[in-house]
Amino acid sequence: MSEDRERNEGGRFEPEHTDDDVLDAVREHDPAGTKEVADELGIARQSADYRLRRLLDEGHVSKKKVGNSLVWSVVRE
Repeated sequence: MSEDRERNEGGRFEPEHTDDDVLDAVREHDPAGTKEVADELGIARQSADYRLRRLLDEGHVSKKKVGNSLVWSVVRE
């Protein structure tokens, strides 16, 4: 991560990837594991999990437990 990244009004760094980037990573592996999304975007697994859960809350992705893992799919509208 670059230290010259933009910060929002709350002082947090702006994400390097858009929601569309995250959704494209899910589509690439659909259904996608959190680590697959993280690897596709070049970010930490925890960061991918945060973004995916936010997209889940917004209704853009769904999740399913497979064994000990969560897999994500893009919601078809």
